[in-house]
Amino acid sequence: MMRSGLGLCALGLLCLHSAVFGQDAVESLNGVLIFCDDPSVERAVHSAVHKFNERLSSGHLLALYQMLSASKSETGSDSVYSLEFTTRRSDCLAGSNKPWTDCDYLPYGQEKPFACNATVHMTETDADTTQVDCQLDNFIMPERASCLGCPVDIDENSEDLKGPLSASITKYNSISNSTHLFSLHTVGHATRQVVAGFRFKLSFDMKKTVCAKAEHSDLSELCAHDDNNLEFANCNSTVDVAPWRLEPPTAHIECEGGPMPPSVLRRRPPGWSPLRHLEYPGSTTQPPVVSTPPAPSKAANAKEESSEEDTKAIKPSASADAVNNNPFHCPSKPWKQFNPIYPAGPMKDATEATPVEGGFKDTDLLA
Repeated sequence: MMRSGLGLCALGLLCLHSAVFGQDAVESLNGVLIFCDDPSVERAVHSAVHKFNERLSSGHLLALYQMLSASKSETGSDSVYSLEFTTRRSDCLAGSNKPWTDCDYLPYGQEKPFACNATVHMTETDADTTQVDCQLDNFIMPERASCLGCPVDIDENSEDLKGPLSASITKYNSISNSTHLFSLHTVGHATRQVVAGFRFKLSFDMKKTVCAKAEHSDLSELCAHDDNNLEFANCNSTVDVAPWRLEPPTAHIECEGGPMPPSVLRRRPPGWSPLRHLEYPGSTTQPPVVSTPPAPSKAANAKEESSEEDTKAIKPSASADAVNNNPFHCPSKPWKQFNPIYPAGPMKDATEATPVEGGFKDTDLLA
């Protein structure tokens, strides 16, 4: 009877030992927690961001924002770092030779930073990122081979967009029932795909100009936007281009009245107003509906002004306290200050836009 009791006691102690040390083993799989502002963590996360940016073929490079957590484990001569951090889009384009550490944050676009995680093998001299994932716009971009022949995003300032935009706007002006010509207002999303040539897909909107079709056959520098009688048209266009055929681009366009929806709105490239005249076979379509953007309410203006003031207000003491109160200094201080730009009211006309070095001008698109 005594032996049976001793056996049960020993079995209970063994189960308790397994439960406790088994839990410890699970928790130590990712190593021990280390400081988010440790210099070795900084080396590791810089390697991870650089590795992710190498995989980007379009859009903007990412730049580090904050370290959220870091842990370290040892495997032979290497140290394995498991990192959680956030990033923001930078003002440097993918594929450029400029390192992300020399870039600033893109001031417009998504306000919330992107969540990332990475595994980095470190030695005294090298950092090798073996895995890195960032959740961009609610989807995770896995490490995989690029898709040949798939559409790729194009920057709205790309020279490649001048021809397709000119063809699309000329096509609209030739088939619309409006009494006046329309010219470019804002460029939204744009992609390019390699087919039997190049296929561009564009989202943009236009404003009515002061040029009547009865007096002007095509756009010119005299065709300024008619701000006294606002009328918008937003369009989705597919343009096929094959330069070696010496033929004009073929545009298929679908438009409706009103400005471009905010979901696809990016910004207007400085100086854009395609003026090249291209002839296409016409067909009738419904004229765009006159649409004047509603004036923002006082409450909305007050809220917007409050948001801008809150963004400009910097409270370093609160940020410092938040970092210092955490035993591992996590999350870390932002790598750089983020100063977002919020849209306020209708966008300015191209004639009011501040010239930017290297930006497009109306004369660039004249025949």
